[in-house]
Amino acid sequence: MVMNMGRDAEQGVVELVYQPVVGDYTAALRERRRFNRAGRLQKVALVLIALAWVLNLATAVSGGDSHTFLLIWMPLMVALVLCQPWLTARQVFKAAARNGVYRAMVSDAGLTVVTEHSSTSVGFAAQPRYRETKELFVLYSDDKNATCFTVLPKRGAANPADVDRLRGILDLNLTRV
Repeated sequence: MVMNMGRDAEQGVVELVYQPVVGDYTAALRERRRFNRAGRLQKVALVLIALAWVLNLATAVSGGDSHTFLLIWMPLMVALVLCQPWLTARQVFKAAARNGVYRAMVSDAGLTVVTEHSSTSVGFAAQPRYRETKELFVLYSDDKNATCFTVLPKRGAANPADVDRLRGILDLNLTRV
């Protein structure tokens, strides 16, 4: 799909052209964990695991009856929870990479993403909130765990002004979380 950016710029359409990378999805999943229910539960679980580990370690150091199994496995569980966004992102990336180059067109009506093998249109009502990082914009669904998301890397913009225009469209139509 070829767009006339001169005409589209006047109509408020921003186009991004990019090849997805694992880091895009890792960042999106890490950002999602900062505000969704599952992320809050993971934070509490990490604190409880760390507290239990410290108590078990203190018991072991003082010569009490400690559980060596827990001393070894608790840090591994923490590492697994912390690496979960990266592990999930690798799986998402494998599916996304098969589609080749992505072309996303964002306007006040929503966004359309076209790849070599598919095209998808998403209205802002389906993903009514977003977060911005240094490198991307991520649109999220409004369910409690934000299960659906769309990644819009800033590197896909033709020029820096397009990033500002995209931010304006998103601020006008979505809620920043």
